[in-house]
Amino acid sequence: QVQLVESGGGLVQAGGSLRLSCAASGRTFSNYAMGWFRQAPGKEREFVAAITQSGGRRYYADSVKGRFTIVRDNAKMTIYLQMNSLKLEDTAVYYCAARDHPLTHTNINAYDYWGQGTQVTVSS
Repeated sequence: QVQLVESGGGLVQAGGSLRLSCAASGRTFSNYAMGWFRQAPGKEREFVAAITQSGGRRYYADSVKGRFTIVRDNAKMTIYLQMNSLKLEDTAVYYCAARDHPLTHTNINAYDYWGQGTQVTVSS
């Protein structure tokens, strides 16, 4: 079992920045590929970013490429999502997820463990 706890969400003006954190506990964190997903009201949960277990490869949704950065610190058992140049359409609940596999995936069904989510609201 892996427990995931997100933090760092909040209210920010368009063009601003936030950094989300996801702290893991339980089994060996470095065995897991990790991802960030988000869900806006009335919409399905969607892929945002992912990172391999070693941190050597990162993947991003086209909508966030160039603005968001995913990073992991295996020693701290934590991943981060640095979000810059935030837009109104980035407003959503952001979820951290762990996949018991070295490689990432963009499909939510490929992930085994989920956090409770943290709200990000971008205002005009």
